[in-house]
Amino acid sequence: MKVTSRSLMMTGAMAAATAIVLAGCSAAEPEAPQFEGSLTVWVDADRAGVLEDIATQFEEERGVTVELVTKEFCAIRDDFITQAPTGNGPDIIVGAHDWLGKLVQNGVVAPLELGDKAAEFQEVAVTAMSYEGQNYGLPYSVENIAMLRNVDLVSEVPATFDDLIAAGEASGAEYPFLVGLDPNAADPYHLYPLQASFGAPVFEITADGTYDPTALALGNEGGEAFAVKLAEWGAAGILNTNISGDIAREEFVAGKSPFFLTGPWNLPAIQEAGINYSIDPIPSAGGETASPFVGVQGFFISARSENTLAANEFLVNYIGTEAVQTALYEVGGRAPALLTAFEAAKSNADVAAFGEVGAEGNPMPNVPAMDVVWSDWGSTEVAIINGQGDPVELWRAMVASIQSKIDG
Repeated sequence: MKVTSRSLMMTGAMAAATAIVLAGCSAAEPEAPQFEGSLTVWVDADRAGVLEDIATQFEEERGVTVELVTKEFCAIRDDFITQAPTGNGPDIIVGAHDWLGKLVQNGVVAPLELGDKAAEFQEVAVTAMSYEGQNYGLPYSVENIAMLRNVDLVSEVPATFDDLIAAGEASGAEYPFLVGLDPNAADPYHLYPLQASFGAPVFEITADGTYDPTALALGNEGGEAFAVKLAEWGAAGILNTNISGDIAREEFVAGKSPFFLTGPWNLPAIQEAGINYSIDPIPSAGGETASPFVGVQGFFISARSENTLAANEFLVNYIGTEAVQTALYEVGGRAPALLTAFEAAKSNADVAAFGEVGAEGNPMPNVPAMDVVWSDWGSTEVAIINGQGDPVELWRAMVASIQSKIDG
């Protein structure tokens, strides 16, 4: 089931637009917003270069100084949660959408008013930046996995995952299919599209289109059917927990498999190796759409910022422009979230192909409860793939363990 909160966003945008129109009726000349002071932005090194130019422009046009503080991306979330309540944190951070639940839970992030700008972004990106019907972030990129195919080994796109395995075996290659796994944690992120095709998302979806973190969907009949398939694929050698992501990439670029389930981060090595590849949709294993997780990155405003209006202006009308979104895409390789920038980036066939697959995806859950899911989920997949017990019993034990942690 696809999560959508665009209707809620648009309703809010329409209400805001109506208020602006009514306000405009009582004044002869609407006044331009006035800003002052400064903004501090925590950003990683890759994106700092792009923001330097737009920060200078913002200061010249709006009179607000923007100080960029470079930090390791992986440290930003926890440092922000620690420092924001003290008043020593930044006004704005760059981050990933699945941080959002924890940021809201800790009360450190403020809502962002996108207004009618929301319609200018990919819907999945706006949805990912929403939590309990409220938008909190300015998205700038989307990212997902797809099925890469060595066209010289298999010329046709398989209709189903069973067809894919059959074609892989018929090709005579050493591996019918490759996906990177970990001997202790498997890789729920990469295996998720196959699980989703059995109708087993992580959490149930509520009537307002948000995730219900108290209702695990992992334990439904589809989840158990997926567990049975994991055991079958493990026994057949289709899934191998000794094949890491690095090994999977090396074997694919060596021409030892026609199929590789991965993301755009492995394209440079594949291109350098001269592989004649295609980027295809992920075929269904369970009958429903094999929807990958979609990851979105963007910018959030601190709930403790004393300059939220300027911060909102900087994000929506400066970072949310085609020029900046394109510049961020060019330095990071992640597809832009802004539709006009994405359409321009689609002149790159790889971006277009991954984007087409991502359009069928779902945002990775951004609820805090997701933090307790990954460990049990991955270790259980390892046990099932390696034949360490009855797959359904192992899956049910995993669901019980996760649920008990959510319940506290």
